[in-house]
Amino acid sequence: MTRKDIQFDLLKTDPTGARRSRFTTAHSTVECPTFMPVGTQGAVKSMTPDQVLATHAEVVLANTYHLSYDGRRELVKRAGGLHKFMAWPKTILTDSGGFQVFSIPNKKIDDEGVSFIDEKTGKHLFLDPETSMAIQKDLGADIVMAFDECVEFPATERYVAKSMERTARWAERCLKVPLDDHQFLFGIVQGGTYSHLRKINAEQICSMDFDGFAIGGVSVGEGIDLMREVTAVTAPLLPKNLPRYLMGVGTPEDILEAVECGIDMFDCVIPTRYGRGGTLFARTGKVRIGDKKFRKDKFPIDTKCHCYTCENYSRSVLRHLFYAGEAIFHTLASIHNVHFYEDLMREIREAIESKRFGAYKRYRLNLLTESPKDRRKES
Repeated sequence: MTRKDIQFDLLKTDPTGARRSRFTTAHSTVECPTFMPVGTQGAVKSMTPDQVLATHAEVVLANTYHLSYDGRRELVKRAGGLHKFMAWPKTILTDSGGFQVFSIPNKKIDDEGVSFIDEKTGKHLFLDPETSMAIQKDLGADIVMAFDECVEFPATERYVAKSMERTARWAERCLKVPLDDHQFLFGIVQGGTYSHLRKINAEQICSMDFDGFAIGGVSVGEGIDLMREVTAVTAPLLPKNLPRYLMGVGTPEDILEAVECGIDMFDCVIPTRYGRGGTLFARTGKVRIGDKKFRKDKFPIDTKCHCYTCENYSRSVLRHLFYAGEAIFHTLASIHNVHFYEDLMREIREAIESKRFGAYKRYRLNLLTESPKDRRKES
């Protein structure tokens, strides 16, 4: 089957290995490194599409599994696809559903696919590469992810090796399923925390005709050090002339480390999930808005942030809204956190363009890790 090529441009490489790139879909041009807010069930939690657009996000992510059952797949089709369903004019990526399925207990995995019981309905369900591709085609996302086996941590080397081979076979099956003309398909490299298995699977997956490549199976309980080690080993094995995506990562610190490894794309629920729980991001570290020290604080969350929240609300008011249980707090916190992440990515791109990412990374990490007492001494 002849497939169109994704329009990908590697614009500049920093001496550290960080990449400044861009790619184009039918709905937008995506400047990389980029962060993708997560809209699991067809909406970024607590935010309207206009509010997400105001953060300058170029891509949002939706989930195949959550949008495939209980009539939701048909609902999205009747709406005219995910772009109309989500009222989102730019690029959309759908993950394959593999991560969600493999986190379900008592599932049965074989070479054909995965059998499991839906926790809400009690129905027996089955998902395989062909079904995942068909669902993602119907959803109409710009970027479609291959169906893979996401192995939990810890897992034996023997099982991870067997699973990795299954992922490679499933990847071949995914490539045989026709997608719509505007859709691109990314392959996923697995291999757990075993470096030699990551290298083998990278060779297998990267030999196939995918439009981009992702590192999967991280942030599944292996810890920060192992996650960063896996990324550092795997990223250089991915093709230089196509997008590189680290799935499900992560904190600002994790993103800075992974950008240095040559990663172009990131997604994570952290900005909105942490925000709803009262943890807000600032250039100098996390602000836990429930802390009593913010009761009379008239400053915004971050004095250098220009998001709607920071331009209109003080920490003391946000603290009140948090404790009052007002729904608007979730929105205001999410707006700020997503804006913080998108600002971080913009600054990263600018640093790579001027070939000073190494210094920028050290500066940002120092801000995030030093204590407030240390900062007062310096000022």
